Formats: sequence, C-alpha cells, structure tokens
Amino acid sequence: MSSGRNHSLSDDLALAQKLADIADAISLDRYQALDLVIETKPDSSPVTDADKAVETALRGELAKARPQDVVAGEEFGVPDLSTGAHYWVIDPIDGTKNFLRGVPTWATLIALVNPDGIVIAGVVSAPALNRRWSAAKEMGAYVAFTSGSVLKLEQIQVSKVSKLSDSSIAYSDLIGWGNRRQKFIDLQQKVWRTRGYGDFWSHMLVAEGAVDLAVEPSLSLWDMAALDIIVREAGGKFTSIDGVDGSHGASAISSNGLIHSDFVKAIS
Repeated sequence: MSSGRNHSLSDDLALAQKLADIADAISLDRYQALDLVIETKPDSSPVTDADKAVETALRGELAKARPQDVVAGEEFGVPDLSTGAHYWVIDPIDGTKNFLRGVPTWATLIALVNPDGIVIAGVVSAPALNRRWSAAKEMGAYVAFTSGSVLKLEQIQVSKVSKLSDSSIAYSDLIGWGNRRQKFIDLQQKVWRTRGYGDFWSHMLVAEGAVDLAVEPSLSLWDMAALDIIVREAGGKFTSIDGVDGSHGASAISSNGLIHSDFVKAIS
C-alpha cells in the first residue's frame, strides 16, 4: 500500500511539534492532579488517565492531518507496520512512574518512521522541565527551553570524549540486564562517571553532549524511536545493546559514536 505522501520533512516536523503542543496541554493539566486515575497493565506497569488521554488526542489529530499514515502507540496498540506506509510512533508519557509520583522527568515521545523502518523525524517534549528536543533527517537536532520569559532554541551536538575510561555513562537501573548485568556493574568502576538518570532523559543528555553514552537493556519501539533520530542528528549513534543500528532491537545504546563499539564489547 502506498502512503501517498507528497509533503516535506519540514511539514512532518511541524506536525510533530503541533502534536507535542496538544500532548503538553493535556499532560500538564493532569500532572500532580489529586484525582489522577492510575491502573495496572497486564505487564504490571502503571498507566494513568493522562497516558490514555494524550494518545487518544494525538491519534485523533493524526487521523485528520495524515489519514494515509499508520499510528503505533503504547496504550492502544501497534498495527501491521509492513504495509509500505509511513507510521507515527507515540509514547504518550515516557516515565509514567515519575509522572504519577510528581517527579518532573517525563515526556511525550513522537516519531515518524518511513516504510524502511528508519526514523525520519522526532520530538521529545518534557513540559515539566520546560524543554523540548526535536530533529528531522539531515536537518540537525535542537533543544528549545524557557529562560525566564524567553523561549530559546539551540542546536545540539554530542560530546567528543573518545575513551571509555573518560566517559560519563547514564542508565535507568539494573533490571533486565540478564547475563550482562555483572559486566555492566564491573564497567562502572572503570569509567569516569555513571548516573541513573533514566528514560528519555539519559538519551537527550547524550544528544546535548552532557553525557557520553546512555544504555537501557529492555525497551519497546515507542520508547526509542524519537530518541533515535535526535541522537543521530546530534552527531551520535543509536543501536540496540547488540550494536544493531536503529530503534527496532528491544534495547538501546545511544552515544557520541566514539566510544560505542568499545562499550558494546565491554558488556558482551
């Protein structure tokens, strides 16, 4: 099936930004709400009424703006992605546990993927942090943030640290590492610094050059797609934990590219 697309990446990114605006309005309104409704999904992870409301709204907007495109989301399922259509990947609230506890490091992740499975545009919007990252293929990566009453937009780039021993590494926790767990723990004593920032935040710090590598051993497509394009457009590398390029490998390593292969070897 042809996606029938004849618009530009600038249009795609503008639409992703509009979707992020819609998401921010809904999520901020429900953040720290006393009547927030929390449920438990079959995998024992939490979901709030805000997660569902955000994804419902974004699906509705895409149905109007891009009816020819497919939508895959965390809360309402992933359709057949092999139809030849472009598809949007949505994580309505990445960091739901933070969201429901009042920790401000949560974000809406929005990405557009072409029929070859390559992410071509993405936005990560963290309204409680007053920050939004964005990128599109061959257009660079940017962060927008509020300084006082002024909205600033800056292009971002990964770091230039070239030795694993000199690197700062971010991760979420030690769950899901399997037989790599001890090797990762041992490696922490051999690098300059490790911090458990977690979720989207770790990878956006890589894109900004504040952290040299971020790793998570167990993720889904919606957790990674938007991060993938932003890290790559900032000059970095995004692969699975096995070193396979892209965001389809159920795990993620993002880095400045210079220490990537050394890290993969160290935990293999």
